[in-house]
Amino acid sequence: MKEHTIPAIPNEKELEALTEIFSIFGDSTRIRIICALRGGELSVNEICEAVQMSQPAVSHQLRTLKSARVVKCRRDGRKSFYSLDDDHVSAILDMGIDHINHIREEHK
Repeated sequence: MKEHTIPAIPNEKELEALTEIFSIFGDSTRIRIICALRGGELSVNEICEAVQMSQPAVSHQLRTLKSARVVKCRRDGRKSFYSLDDDHVSAILDMGIDHINHIREEHK
């Protein structure tokens, strides 16, 4: 009989970081913003239009996303432009969508 090997569990610091990054994906507003930014850099006003939300609400979520290093900001004069920090963010979103679709297919 084949023995089951228990995989290594991340250390406390890694667990805290994982919890923080996954909590970012626990809010539908933030996910909408991330989806909007998958197409490339957008100004705050463009993000507001894309997600159909007010500028204060979007700005609040962008601060959270920036703090978690999910998005990055580039300033051009008085305007701020946001983009995804790296390809990992899109990959996490893609995996989540794939998982949802897999579950839906299993329960048809």
